Amino acid sequence: MAGSIAASAFFPGSPAPAPAAAKSGLGERPDSLDVRGLAANPGSSSAAVRAGKTRAHAAIPKVNGGGKSAVADAEHETMSSSSSSPAPRTFYNQLPDWSMLLAAITTIFLAAEKQWTLLDWKPKRPDMLTDTFGFGRMIHEGLMFRQNFSIRSYEIGADRTASIETLMNHLQETALNHVKSAGLLGDGFGSTPEMSKRDLFWVVSQMQAIVERYPCWGDTVEVDTWVGAHGKNGMRRDWHIRDSVTGRTILKATSKWVMMHKLTRRLARIPDEVRTEIEPYFFEHASIVDEDNRKLPKLPDIEGATVAKYVRTGLTPRWADLDINQHVNNVKYIGWILESAPISILEKHELASIVLDYKRECGRDSVLQSHTTVYTDCNNDSGQTTLHCEHLLSLESGPTIVKARTMWRPKGTKPQETIIPSSS
Repeated sequence: MAGSIAASAFFPGSPAPAPAAAKSGLGERPDSLDVRGLAANPGSSSAAVRAGKTRAHAAIPKVNGGGKSAVADAEHETMSSSSSSPAPRTFYNQLPDWSMLLAAITTIFLAAEKQWTLLDWKPKRPDMLTDTFGFGRMIHEGLMFRQNFSIRSYEIGADRTASIETLMNHLQETALNHVKSAGLLGDGFGSTPEMSKRDLFWVVSQMQAIVERYPCWGDTVEVDTWVGAHGKNGMRRDWHIRDSVTGRTILKATSKWVMMHKLTRRLARIPDEVRTEIEPYFFEHASIVDEDNRKLPKLPDIEGATVAKYVRTGLTPRWADLDINQHVNNVKYIGWILESAPISILEKHELASIVLDYKRECGRDSVLQSHTTVYTDCNNDSGQTTLHCEHLLSLESGPTIVKARTMWRPKGTKPQETIIPSSS
């Protein structure tokens, strides 16, 4: 029975089974159904004729070139049968109307495709494909590490640009990720496995940074870092930050590191086993050629605090300021140094460079004070007044923690642009 019904849908010339007698019992189907499966209205015979003609045109295949005669025969048979009795029930004319459902599905897919194309999943540069999520990668034959950072809204200050602390945090993050990517990360803060066995860790002794421009919210910066030897008992680490789109230099920095024993808190020599670990990654290239090696003057200690022009006292570290080696993170010192800078400088100038000389570590129970002395220079080629300041961060009990020198330029001054293409 099912085979004859299916055959009647495709071969209208074949006889269809005689319609069953009309039944009025509950749940019985009517003799005549339209294309939606509803009972056909006997009074709309002309509409049924047109629907039957349309179905006949769509259902009859063109076989052996006899398409026209087959269509004509089908039309004639449809006209004659529709005038005498309702259209026979076939598999085809009992199918529901799917056009509305298909239209809705198509609309949903088109809307989803449009939203997908609005999402910028593609990186702006081909060489960022392996660093889509900012995890970083080794470049330059494994001697340099590169990582990208997007400037977040919580990393910008009142000037709508990234703060110096933000850029310094990026330096520290890339340094640790460099050690991790090289497979040299032990259980300490940047310590190698051999260092961890001997309770040794790195501490920064000096750092210099030159800032050419400050990135804004939403900018993506590209940070390169590498290490090299410094004397017989130290290590040098350099950084170069540039705009990932334009290639323009944002910041250049260099630093010197020494080893400290975790238990005695005293400086230690580099063991031969540790040197064997790190020497294959040394890359002798300086990010800052003309380093500021001028000796930082000694500002007044606690007894002569009134001599300093600006002083901020009562600075104490929070628990969040400590790293896993239980001393204050070196980036926190920069914030404390700038605490004593006059607000007039911060409002009208931006930090152009900073030199830091770390003398001793600071613990969680320390109470510090910040001293700043301001000097005026007129050495700018454009005739604009530049400032330089000398800073001292010390314990209130007297010992010096950090000495620093900062250079300031008026806001809106365009520094000399340096564009260095990325190397991979």
